[in-house]
Amino acid sequence: MEGTNQMQRPKWHRATVLAVARETDPPRELVGGAELEAMDDNGHGKKVPLLLLNRKRQILVEVPQERLKCTSPLPTVRSKNDDGFPAAQPPFIRWVNLYSEEICQVNTHQTREKKQTDAPATASYVMESKRELVEVMKPFNNIHGSGFVRESLRGNPIASGTVGLHNLGNSWYVNWCSIHMFITCFSPTDTILHVLSSSYMNSILQCLNQIKPITNFFLQGEYLKEINKNNPLGSGGRISTAYASFLNDVWGNDYSILAPRLLKQTVGSFAPQFNNNFQHDSQEFCQFLMDGLHEDLNRVKNKPYVEQFEAYGMEDRLAAEESWRNHLKRHDSIFVDYTQGMHRSHLTCPGCGRESVKFDVYSSISLPLVPPKSGSTIPLKDCLDQFAAGEQLDEHNAWYCSNCKSHVCALKLITLWNTPDVLVLHLKRFTFEKCPDVDGRILRRKIEDTVNFPIDRLDLTEYVLGPIDPNAPPIYKLFGVSEHSGTTANTGHYTATVRNSEDGNWYRYNDSNVGFTSGDAAITGGAYLLFYQRIKGSLRWAGMEKELNGTPNVDEDGFQAVVGKKKKNRR
Repeated sequence: MEGTNQMQRPKWHRATVLAVARETDPPRELVGGAELEAMDDNGHGKKVPLLLLNRKRQILVEVPQERLKCTSPLPTVRSKNDDGFPAAQPPFIRWVNLYSEEICQVNTHQTREKKQTDAPATASYVMESKRELVEVMKPFNNIHGSGFVRESLRGNPIASGTVGLHNLGNSWYVNWCSIHMFITCFSPTDTILHVLSSSYMNSILQCLNQIKPITNFFLQGEYLKEINKNNPLGSGGRISTAYASFLNDVWGNDYSILAPRLLKQTVGSFAPQFNNNFQHDSQEFCQFLMDGLHEDLNRVKNKPYVEQFEAYGMEDRLAAEESWRNHLKRHDSIFVDYTQGMHRSHLTCPGCGRESVKFDVYSSISLPLVPPKSGSTIPLKDCLDQFAAGEQLDEHNAWYCSNCKSHVCALKLITLWNTPDVLVLHLKRFTFEKCPDVDGRILRRKIEDTVNFPIDRLDLTEYVLGPIDPNAPPIYKLFGVSEHSGTTANTGHYTATVRNSEDGNWYRYNDSNVGFTSGDAAITGGAYLLFYQRIKGSLRWAGMEKELNGTPNVDEDGFQAVVGKKKKNRR
């Protein structure tokens, strides 16, 4: 399969890794590879391979697609060379550069004459004689579908605001880190090829789409009045504008499937970690998107410097209010109104007993997964209890004690002071462990235990330390779940189970595929992010607006300012 467009797409789309060469090995001859392997000019009239960051490690791959091009019979037993590697047999078994254009995504490498473009890549192919048609994107268990360029499909959605989203990943790639760790820490019999995927983004967008007050804020054009184009931490309104365009397409009832390419490209232009087609952690993307939209819509035009507020020795209520006032000096947007709350952090030095209390703002709560007491199901309450029980910090998160003049593994206790109208719970499924055979490199592993979380009533009253408004208690109903299948957060596949804010029905989103389901169907070992909304009432700033309206300012030492009456002049 020859690429006929100017970007010269590779000849193959998947392969099995047979061997990984050493970095110190001399480069091997690349026989049977794509023409891209020798297209760049080194400035001295010679052609050199297009390599990413001048990395020259090579891998031996077996390309099933190339079987028909083999001129000699395939061996029944693979022979090995003197260096211990299997013998190459181009083009079926051949060496390729690990970081070459043949493996990496389109536009990773550019010759000196070419300029990179942000336009979506498109390609056409010319079939060789007697050669089978091979899909550019191979379907995997019918998850990703097939085809190269994905565009929005006009049609009637299954329900208003319920639209499938194309997976914008368009190829397969070899993950070197995975190869190295896989060979040294796991069984070397499987293929280390991963699909380039945007399912992490699709999963989050389906959940955020059903936050009714925020979605209406964009659909009604209210966001245009609050775009902060001069905020250096924002995108000048580009992310919020792209998100608004996406929501208008979702709720316009003109599409059954959307390709959210503009939003993805816009986010990627301001967040380099997402400026590719690799799979990513949906929780990290959710955090970035919400923060990015917040900064785009931040009502604070000039942010003053605000010192960290120490609350030890103060009354909690006064300390919380002063901490929130400081927060509002730099942060004020619709996302602060609906999605941010505050918790009380209490640190104690195990050596001298020094204590520190601070009130910090959060937009999601990360819950540890405890071993199940019976069977394989963990009650969400057990996770909340473990969160409230506190922990001792490890050496990587040590706290500096000013008395001891050193970093110590302090005892840390976090208590919720209040909760916002929209509450995101992050189930910490991925642990970090050292692999002794990979220079102590950290590996992420996944906890597959099922967490049994409430669908229609999650009562957090016992976990909230601050005042509770009876007209808007901390009682929630679930409306969205971002789900993950696979072994690590940056591989595998993401889906979503979401309750529609209009008709109240539950829908299952698997990229472009949408179907009816139930909330209970989301209670699996793949549930990763839980999205809850307050059932009764609404509290701006998680209730801090009411608290601040009736409370005078206090100084940094916790003393209330007293305004004396003006004395009348005596005659």
